[in-house]
Amino acid sequence: MFEKRRPGAVLFDRDGTLIRDVPYNGDPRRVEPMPGAEEALCRLRRADVPVAVVTNQSGVAKGLVSPDEMDQVNARVEELLGPFDAWAICVHDDADGCTCRKPAPGLVIRAAAVLDVSPRDCVVVGDIGRDMEAARAAGARGILVPTEVTRPEEIEQAPEVADDLTDVVDRVLSDVESPVPAGARVSAPWARAMGWSRW
Repeated sequence: MFEKRRPGAVLFDRDGTLIRDVPYNGDPRRVEPMPGAEEALCRLRRADVPVAVVTNQSGVAKGLVSPDEMDQVNARVEELLGPFDAWAICVHDDADGCTCRKPAPGLVIRAAAVLDVSPRDCVVVGDIGRDMEAARAAGARGILVPTEVTRPEEIEQAPEVADDLTDVVDRVLSDVESPVPAGARVSAPWARAMGWSRW
């Protein structure tokens, strides 16, 4: 069980969690937010909780999506849902053996480092088991938001299951019993320059 305390950050999976999952999408016109995503993010931002994206994008490694197309899709996500404090993106495929591709903990650890918080103080929100495994491996709190593609065993094994993104934020913000002490969070404008690596 995770102790109830203010989260250092909430890290969201992209496809199937923040936006509808369009496999290997390189077209920003096809970006459609998931129900409640904009409101959920606004509530977290108003509460001064950093928000970030941690996403596998193997379409780049497979040659199905170019880096520029991926960047255009991500830019469209921010146009629709507002700016994120950090993006941690893995562009590798399973066979590449990287340490960042979920279910490995690399993306969670990278986003936490850029935001200058401990992974153990982060909440990872996703729609499949890989997201929850990455959270567990990094020592973060994982909350699963099932969709039609989520397997029953992934729901059964998830540490925490929410009905939707509104429920996620209800859970996260209900854990915040007191205001943040002055100066407790240092903004990191350089975080957005983190980008991603193809290697």
